[in-house]
Amino acid sequence: MCKWSSKMAYAIGLLATDGYLSKNKRHIVLVSKDFEQIKNFSKCLGLSHIKIGIYSPGGEEKAFRIQFGDVLFYKFLENIGLKNKKSTTIGNIKVPKKYLFDYLRGAFDGDGYFYSYWDKRWKSSYMFYTGFVSASSKYINWLQSELYKTLEIKGHITKSKKLNTYYQLKYAKKESIKLLKRMYSKKGEIYLSRKKLKINKALGIIGMHL
Repeated sequence: MCKWSSKMAYAIGLLATDGYLSKNKRHIVLVSKDFEQIKNFSKCLGLSHIKIGIYSPGGEEKAFRIQFGDVLFYKFLENIGLKNKKSTTIGNIKVPKKYLFDYLRGAFDGDGYFYSYWDKRWKSSYMFYTGFVSASSKYINWLQSELYKTLEIKGHITKSKKLNTYYQLKYAKKESIKLLKRMYSKKGEIYLSRKKLKINKALGIIGMHL
């Protein structure tokens, strides 16, 4: 399970955003409100034998949860940059360049977003943005640096003014297209269907499709 592949990179992207490593140095957990997300993760790591549970702490909205134990995989994840209580401390993830965009697709499906709108200030101006969110500035800065090195896109980082501080790395229209084309460039790749559908609906307005 510790060998890099497109599926492995995607699964690690999900773990870096929606998952966590337990304190016992053995168990890996992914929680998501989207059942397809959990199924994709299970498929990537060959966890079809693991039961998917329902998680609803304190009466919150129902989410799905998958947990499995693997000491070697746990150590592998620690060695590449994941850790217990990672939300505000996660930094660089040691992803091979070959699988960077598989990882990013997983991270995008976890904590990323895409939105579009007509800009009323300009006639026939359709805008859209692709972004990543994290409570760790180190992680967001790493993402920005990697994407600049590989695609020469700069993006823009903002910091929330709310009590629970988080950071956003956002790419506007031209840079979004460049990024999305690379994230969804492989045939047979795994992705969250609703997000890709949303993107394709927006790109269809300007005559494009992933």
